[in-house]
Amino acid sequence: MDTDTPPAHEGWFETLQSVLAELPGLIGDRVELFALELQRAGRALAQIVALIVAAAVLGVTAWLALWAGITLALLEAGLHWAPALLLVLAANLAAALLALARVRSLLPQLALPGTRRHLVPGAARTPAPPPAQPTGEAQGAAA
Repeated sequence: MDTDTPPAHEGWFETLQSVLAELPGLIGDRVELFALELQRAGRALAQIVALIVAAAVLGVTAWLALWAGITLALLEAGLHWAPALLLVLAANLAAALLALARVRSLLPQLALPGTRRHLVPGAARTPAPPPAQPTGEAQGAAA
């Protein structure tokens, strides 16, 4: 009988100890990712709320400018106040649309995508899908 070979259970026990030693690091990484994504989501939510308020104020301003412009156009039939009010209306509507577009771009950050990928079994091995590319029409219009 060979006395130099360790019993089989020692190899298994060492492997188990090694896995248990790595467990806090694995859990810590997930918790850190979760905390960082919560911070990013909080910042995104604050921006979304501020931009929604700005879009609402600009939308109300545009609405008031529209009706003031229509009223002045009817009352004064072609005086210089109508084009000025229409310019204010166009500027406010454009700013409101820009704010809403930014809100739309921030919304995916609220879903904590990295944490979800790491918490779903098997999903961590698949790469994240690339961000949506604009269609050919949008690219042509932007050029």
